[in-house]
Amino acid sequence: MEEHLTVGRVAELACVSVRTLHHYDEIGLVRPSARMGAGYRAYAAGDVERLREVLAYRRLGFGLREIADLVDDPDTDAVAHLRRLRGLLLEQRDRAAAMVTAIDTEPEARARGIRTTSEDQLKVFGAQLYDTIGSAYPVTRRTEPRIAARVWEALGDARTVLNVGAGTGSYEPPDRDVTAVEPSAVMRAQRPAGAAPCVAAEAESLPFPDQSFDAAMAFSTIHHWRDPIAGLREMRRVARRVVVFTHDAHDTAWRDRFRLIRDYLPEVTGLVAGRPSVQRLAGTIGARLEPVLIPWDCADGFFEAYWRRPEAYLDEPVRRAISLWTRVGPEVEQRAVDRLRDDLSSGRWSERNGDLADLDAAELGLRLLVA
Repeated sequence: MEEHLTVGRVAELACVSVRTLHHYDEIGLVRPSARMGAGYRAYAAGDVERLREVLAYRRLGFGLREIADLVDDPDTDAVAHLRRLRGLLLEQRDRAAAMVTAIDTEPEARARGIRTTSEDQLKVFGAQLYDTIGSAYPVTRRTEPRIAARVWEALGDARTVLNVGAGTGSYEPPDRDVTAVEPSAVMRAQRPAGAAPCVAAEAESLPFPDQSFDAAMAFSTIHHWRDPIAGLREMRRVARRVVVFTHDAHDTAWRDRFRLIRDYLPEVTGLVAGRPSVQRLAGTIGARLEPVLIPWDCADGFFEAYWRRPEAYLDEPVRRAISLWTRVGPEVEQRAVDRLRDDLSSGRWSERNGDLADLDAAELGLRLLVA
């Protein structure tokens, strides 16, 4: 006979309040589905399993809306959740251990009269940007099939493909032999069951012999690399063909074409000012440049994806899965969101941008580098 647990007993075992469990019930996150003899609601085994996942994600810092999307994902079973949670917990453990080690060395250094620099002090807490935004990726970052078709076509007849900066595995071609490279444990932990094998490494130092692959691809990642030029040269070294999806942030018309930057986030142009131009990137590997239009209903929630659906930028999970929103800082982000919300409510957005309503796709500086 299946064991049922009362709300009070579950609260005691899980070290949460009964009020928290009632809240999860009210919002439909975890609802006790069983009944006790006296008619009181109780938790069945499946309810407990779901609650365990919810509490684990919660204690890792996920928001309730993000958690709902994660636990309701039809493509992720209980074992996949456990694997993902294990990876996230190991990442948290390793980060804490690294911080302890860094802190332990400072008293000894100070005793010897050595003062750590400001940069070194901050590096104790300096997570990789993808480790900050990566937890939100499953919510909004999905493969856009029309863009994927362009990438896969550019791979040509390649049978073995290296995906550099692979993240959670979006855009990996399903009909080829793929090997993934991803430095962030947070991102690796979110790769679905059955995804390509993933190596923990960085683009600038790929652990493969020369010409190991027919093709190497990188999708919307090189702007996060420490040295994009070195990373591209490594891709060229290990593969006979290179395909890179990126954006041309140095195009002077980019800011005016993308209304979010023009009217709400002009700070973004300063963030990209020091990067190598897309022309220089292409020249590094002898690549041709191909423009990629963004469909108005783009399924992948990258920065420019909601150009005709600006209300999406008001949604916290959408912004958390886009690195530029994190990089501009909380004050700039809040100002931009407040202004955008006001303009959408008042109709000013529609008045200024009515021409977008008739466009099915937009040219906003996205490029394929094919070499």
